[in-house]
Amino acid sequence: MPKSKMFTVFIAVAGILLIQPAARFLSAGEESGSGPDFTLIKNVRVFDGERILEKVSVLIRGGTIASVGRDIAVPPGAEVVDGAGKTLLPGLIDSHVHAFGNALEHALVFGVTTEIDMFMDLGFLREARARQAEGKSLDRADIISSGTLTTAPGGHGTEYGVPIPTIRSADEAQAFVDARIAEGSDFIKIIYGPPSPVIDRATLAAVIAAAHARGKLAVVHALTLASALDAVQSGADVLAHVFADKSPEREFIDLAVKSHVVLIPTLTVIGSLAGQPLEDGFLNDPGLEPFLAPADIGQFKQAFPAGLVKGVDYNTALKTVGILSSAGVPILAGTDASNPGTVHGASLHLELERLVAAGLAPARALAAATALPAAVFGLKDRGRIAPDFRADLILVAGNPLDDIRATRRIEGIWKAGVRFYRTPYRNEVERLKAEEAKQKTAAPPPGSESGLISDFEDGTSGSRFGLGWAVSTDAYAGGKSKAAIKVVEDGGGGSRRSLSVSGEVAPGLSYAWSGAIFFPSSLPFAPANLSHKTELVFRAKGDVKTLQVMVNLKDRGFIPLTVPVRIGADWGELAIPFKAFGNSDGSSITAITIAAGPEPGPFAFHIDDVRLR
Repeated sequence: MPKSKMFTVFIAVAGILLIQPAARFLSAGEESGSGPDFTLIKNVRVFDGERILEKVSVLIRGGTIASVGRDIAVPPGAEVVDGAGKTLLPGLIDSHVHAFGNALEHALVFGVTTEIDMFMDLGFLREARARQAEGKSLDRADIISSGTLTTAPGGHGTEYGVPIPTIRSADEAQAFVDARIAEGSDFIKIIYGPPSPVIDRATLAAVIAAAHARGKLAVVHALTLASALDAVQSGADVLAHVFADKSPEREFIDLAVKSHVVLIPTLTVIGSLAGQPLEDGFLNDPGLEPFLAPADIGQFKQAFPAGLVKGVDYNTALKTVGILSSAGVPILAGTDASNPGTVHGASLHLELERLVAAGLAPARALAAATALPAAVFGLKDRGRIAPDFRADLILVAGNPLDDIRATRRIEGIWKAGVRFYRTPYRNEVERLKAEEAKQKTAAPPPGSESGLISDFEDGTSGSRFGLGWAVSTDAYAGGKSKAAIKVVEDGGGGSRRSLSVSGEVAPGLSYAWSGAIFFPSSLPFAPANLSHKTELVFRAKGDVKTLQVMVNLKDRGFIPLTVPVRIGADWGELAIPFKAFGNSDGSSITAITIAAGPEPGPFAFHIDDVRLR
């Protein structure tokens, strides 16, 4: 007898809502409330934020660096760390992220001690700042943020389902900027580029002037040469991305240098937008792999929908970074985590590799993740290894000046002078990987042997295994799409009945959807091993040309992998291999959704004979 449960399910697909899988762990130092009074790291190579110092010692007293030199006496009771053959770096700074969930804890595991956020939930920001002010952030990266970004009604930043204020015209600029500062914005982030709609040039210039009037930096999101030129001509201080549609022209290069504009290329996310594969060996790097949970690996394998931003070319972006850096434009290392293809902390090591590939010397790439962002964003207490600077430090094996990938071989992390221990995190990652391996050998769900999910011939929306079919819309993510399902007397392939799915996809979200969802396990979003089959097959017809077939995998969090399929007014059979969903083998499927969207408007479609084959 088919199983049926009538309920409505909403799934978050916006990157801003994705939660990293790893749990929160305290370092031994935080558990005890503080570290030793003194720590001496001796006989170590030091990159101080600008230059290399060979075979020196660094003395930490409390939360700050007391001295750097060759003949430092060991204070009584000091913890002594032998740095022979290793390199001590300032704690890394990621200059472009979007933080939520446990992103800050995740960042620190990979040596990122400060994140500069470009748009985040204000409640999260207030909580993070309170912890920092109370000295309770030793287990996580510190954060500064633009808070709410500046965008046009319906523009980039409004698609995540989180209501935010928007700006319509230049005469609103000062009041808009003042409201952001009152909310706690450390600088002003402005959207002036794809995806559309965007503010006009006059409003861009007015917002930048309003930020400057209050002593705040103006950071502009621009992805084309034309929009970047407008931004620099309008007085932007920082470009949040490298443009990737064409190489810079002499006019832009000269103006960028003259204007002292700073560039955060975010090659990691530009590569994801352009479909650039990860560098060979990155996910298996011995310095990273023990700390990458299955969901992290899945996130690195995620990609943006094809064509989301037209004209993005990775090689053009790489070339542009090299040209601008050679001309003297300051470059900062930023990743745009948590977007598809990025992971907090780990992605910064990829960004460093890509900056070097773009032509930056390793020392300049390291400065782009330490001293330079600290100077640009006014973080006067960090980014350097020098007396009286905060003791945010990472110790790595080898010499990143010879091979930038040495930053991944972390042997020690100190946050405000307290050592952060990564072992509990690594142990949790090992447990998650063992759980994933066990899932691959788990028995398939009882009743799934034949592969039939639902033929609807019993008149219900139930299924032969799992939880049956339910409504799924984007309402959870702030959308307003609606749907209804019912079994009707209109079957495909000669059968009597099918499942009718109707409703309306509402405008406003770039990932809007409305349809029906099936859970193959006995609990919502619990994984089922369906690897005894290789493809999903179903019949469909409707008044929409394209359906989204969305599959959730345990190791990809709550962001489904989507394959669009064409349907017509008459019944037709569709077959989609599991491999089309991120090269999945089908062993960890948590949900299957068939939906209309993202194009807005009313819809109606039917599905029948849904099965695995």
